[in-house]
Order: sequence, then C-alpha cells, then structure tokens
Amino acid sequence: MKTAILSCFHPFRGGIAQFNASLVQELGKGHEVRAFNFTRQYPSFLFPGKTQYVTPQDEAAAVESTPLLDTVNPFSWAAAAREIRRWNPDVLLVRYWMSYFAPSLGYVARHQAPHCKTVGILDNVIPHERHFFDRPLTSYFLNSLDGAVTLCSEVEKDLRTFSKDLPCTVLNHPVYSHFGSRMPRKEALEALGIDDDSRHNLLFFGLIREYKGLDILIRAFDLLGDGYRLIIAGEPYGSFDRYADLIARCRFREHILLFPEYIRDSQVKKYFSAADLTVLPYRTATQSGIGAISCHFEVPMIVTDVGGLKETIADKGLGTACRECTPECVADAVREYFDNPRLKDKYAACMKEENRRLSWNGFCKGLIDFVDSIEKR
Repeated sequence: MKTAILSCFHPFRGGIAQFNASLVQELGKGHEVRAFNFTRQYPSFLFPGKTQYVTPQDEAAAVESTPLLDTVNPFSWAAAAREIRRWNPDVLLVRYWMSYFAPSLGYVARHQAPHCKTVGILDNVIPHERHFFDRPLTSYFLNSLDGAVTLCSEVEKDLRTFSKDLPCTVLNHPVYSHFGSRMPRKEALEALGIDDDSRHNLLFFGLIREYKGLDILIRAFDLLGDGYRLIIAGEPYGSFDRYADLIARCRFREHILLFPEYIRDSQVKKYFSAADLTVLPYRTATQSGIGAISCHFEVPMIVTDVGGLKETIADKGLGTACRECTPECVADAVREYFDNPRLKDKYAACMKEENRRLSWNGFCKGLIDFVDSIEKR
C-alpha cells in the first residue's frame, strides 16, 4: 500500500515526532511510505517552550521527509495538497492533536485524489486546554476524513460527540523502544548525581503544563514523609514560578530534584531506571506517551482517573488509578504501592505482557487492516 503521512517529523522534536518516526520505520518494512512534514508547525509567539526543533544534543531520529506545510500560510496548504496528490498515495494518514491544525490539515485531506483514503490518527479530539473555536475547527477536520484511529476508547467517545458514523478503530499507543534498555538502578542514580539510599524515588517526567498537575504531585509529596524523593524531569511550558513557590514551602524540599529541561533521547533511560514509580497526576488526559515510556522501562505508575489513563494503565495492571485528582489521594496511592509488595510483582508481570502486546508491528498491522476495511465517503 502506498502510504503518505502528513505530520511533524525531524527537525521538529517531541513525542508526536518520535511517534511518527517509529510509525514510518515500521510501516516502511512492508509498504511504500513517504513522510510529508511541516515547514512551520507553530508561529514562535504561540509556542510556550524553548524551541520546537531538535538541537545537536537531542540525538533524535532523522527521518527523511518532504517539508511542505506552513500551518499559518494558506497558499502552502494548496501546494502541499498538490504535491501529495501528485505522489498519488492509496492512503493519507494525518496526525491530529489540537484544533489549531484543523484548517491546514483538513484542507489538505479534502483535496486528495478520489481514490485516496484519508485517515486521521487522533491523539485528542477535545484538547486538554480548551477554546471556544475547538468544536467548529475539529468538525471541519473530521469531516475531511474517511476513517479515524484513536489511541484509547476515551478519545473514541469524544469523537462520537462529533460524528456517529465515521468509521473508527481503537489502537492503543505502542510502547517506545528507541530509548534503549533499562540500566541498573545504582548506575542510573550515579549518572544523575543522586544518592543511592533507601528512599523511594518518584518520577514526574515530560513537558510541564498546567493540565499535567505537577502542583498536585508536589503537594502530595509534602504529605508522604521523609522516606521519599521526587525527581522532576522535563521542560516547563510557561513559567515555573508557581511550582518553585510550592517546592520552597515543602517540608521535604531537599528531597525534590529538578531537571527542568528537554530530556534528549539517550538520557531518558537514566530517569526511568532511577525511578521506583512514575506519577501522572493529570487533571485531564487521553492516553499518555509518558505511560508508554514507563511501561517500556517496566516502571509502575500512579495515575489520576481522568480520560483514558485508567483504561490504558490501571485496567491493564500497569499501576494504580487514584479515586480523585487530589494531593491526598495521590499520596494514599503512593503509600499503598510501597506498603504492598504484591503490587510490585503484579505490575511487573503485567508490564512484561503489555510490552509484548503493544508492539509497533501490531499497531501497524491493525492500522493497515482498518484502512483496508473502510470505504471512501
């Protein structure tokens, strides 16, 4: 099958680009695949992080792609549509995670050859941080598709609030394997400059954004006592001041270690190898790429019961879902895990099984089977 993928690729960085690189690599083993990239993903003034692009230190996979689409410039949308149509794919796969991209991606999807199936891979349908224009823009994008893939059932439910009849399948987020194997815990701690003591290491990993609830975790950490350490690793999107204020007031602030930067690929294994537990105290969520990384390194998780986190993590035996999104419930779940050795063994066995099940080969096979099953609308 001749497959075009329109999304962000190298030199853009982040979880979406990493996912796309793995998708191209796996699909390319059995199909003719071509990656079509953005020339501009976001205007600089709309991007809250330090940079959208990989740096020489990032060591990201340099997937070959054709840069075409400037999300701000409608003239480029027509040019991108023509170039992809000229390549004449059987299917166009489009990643979608926020309504900002709906006009440009929807335009390109609507202007493909009559035989070309357009399929969206939907990380979110309703964004974590909502705006008044989300629904009309998302409707425009979804109406350009012949089918949709969601990464958890919760996103499929959101999709059905827009369309009852759009063909859809759920394919869970594959585990990431390109970060390498787990290191010995002692070696990872030494690499991070952390004492190898008896404390339980809690990890908050990834981009620091309001909806991810780092403030909830810091307050929970203050309830846990002296036997714990909190490792915060990730780039802040926006000001870190409110979190710094919370840390300064924390009774055990000397046991909170900050690595407030984008973590390049080769360094990821150090943090997860040093961790005893990954905590995702999200206020809103769908599925989580961080959860997929944690599963790969076989680090159990504490998650809040929002979006698809319970479905994709707790219900699969990879960790515990808190009853409520509060510091008290998060702290209780952390204590329960360390007080009950049977949970560690249970979660470890389930993560081994999930790592076998959630392969990129299985994801791509399910994707192709779904594409074959749908008809042009």
